[in-house]
Amino acid sequence: MAHKDFQPGDPVIYRKFKHSERPGPRAKNVHPAAKGEEYVYEVDKFWVVCENRGESLVLVTRRGKQHIVERNNPSLRRPNLLERWYYRDRFPRLEECLAAAQASQHEPSAK
Repeated sequence: MAHKDFQPGDPVIYRKFKHSERPGPRAKNVHPAAKGEEYVYEVDKFWVVCENRGESLVLVTRRGKQHIVERNNPSLRRPNLLERWYYRDRFPRLEECLAAAQASQHEPSAK
């Protein structure tokens, strides 16, 4: 069964692998790192598709940061209907993300 292409505005969940001394409350699959100093864990990120570039997608966060991800990346998936409803406040709106991205580009950088 072929999935439809990702369209701008589609919500996606990206599972990001992280490591730190203190995992946050949304951390999943928490394991001690090899040396035992830190923890390795996963966090779900709720992003929206900004642009479809064929084999890659431009994803936007709530604060307007953009990430380019390959469309066949195993960490990237579509939310199911229940996740779309349950996490509806975590998915950014495309218009707000693009406005935030434009605003951050026009701000003078502090040196």
